[in-house]
Amino acid sequence: MNITILKSIEDYLETVRLSRSENTLRTYKNAMKLFVKVLEENHLPADKNLINKLSVDAISWFLTSLKYYSPATEALYLTAATGFYEYLSAEELSDPNLSRIRSLIHRRARKLGQRLPQFPKHNIEYIIDYAINNAYISTKDEADQLRRLRDCAFLLTLADTGLRVHEACNLRRGDLDWNEGKAIIIGKGNRQDIVRFSNRSMRAIKDYLSVRSKQDGASGRPLAVLPIFSRHDLGAGKKIKPITTASGRNIVAQYVEEALGAQAKGTITPHSFRHYFVTTVLNVSGGNLKLAQELARHRNIAVTQRYAHLTNEELDRGYWEIFDSK
Repeated sequence: MNITILKSIEDYLETVRLSRSENTLRTYKNAMKLFVKVLEENHLPADKNLINKLSVDAISWFLTSLKYYSPATEALYLTAATGFYEYLSAEELSDPNLSRIRSLIHRRARKLGQRLPQFPKHNIEYIIDYAINNAYISTKDEADQLRRLRDCAFLLTLADTGLRVHEACNLRRGDLDWNEGKAIIIGKGNRQDIVRFSNRSMRAIKDYLSVRSKQDGASGRPLAVLPIFSRHDLGAGKKIKPITTASGRNIVAQYVEEALGAQAKGTITPHSFRHYFVTTVLNVSGGNLKLAQELARHRNIAVTQRYAHLTNEELDRGYWEIFDSK
């Protein structure tokens, strides 16, 4: 087939763009950029060689190059490269030996150590309190008031639902069942899931949308299709545009710095709020792994088990309760 390796990679990344998240696409692009570089270094330039010239040897070269990266990055990049070979097979562009590829990766790739999820629980609660207090400061600037209310509702949504940042950004008004306090979303793996909202997160969303009601009504669009969290900047004008995943991250970064100071920059991300949610469920439920798994929408309970550990504070308290009595 008269198609170059580079064109095949570009077509593969397009399928990733259509089916996966922005974060996944970004990672896969970086992986395949390195893959192309490795081919070039091994005298197989991707823009000049047809796809039938690509062999399993390229995976061996790729594995060698990945020793300079972290085990986590290595695993992600190998997943992207394996996906590329699977794409070639599925599209009948070539007939790669997939079993040999998987065998090579199994034998030569480094094993990931299991890390306990880390997050500063008290700092997250401090940020939440700061956002709540900040949201209801009176101001004559309507755009500023809307941003404060939106940010508060957004942070409470992350903390109390376990939604991933892109899932929260994609919420529409029609997704929420206001009576039941639930939303039906399309989550990871393109699965339909039910997410539950706390009373405080629902109140915050209602307060925000109440102030935004005039703008929503003037949009000329059905309320159900409008985003829950919209932009309030000069670029958006009077249109109701959803915030992006990048905007969601920026909201968290802004409140981390405002509430905790510049030295805390980068210590808390949107995913930290998901860790907070899962650990809170486990702590309050007495370690009910099945409940935490279902509410966090983990496919594998082993993922949830990573959160089932005592915090240092709880270990300290348990220790002193035992030994102070002696």
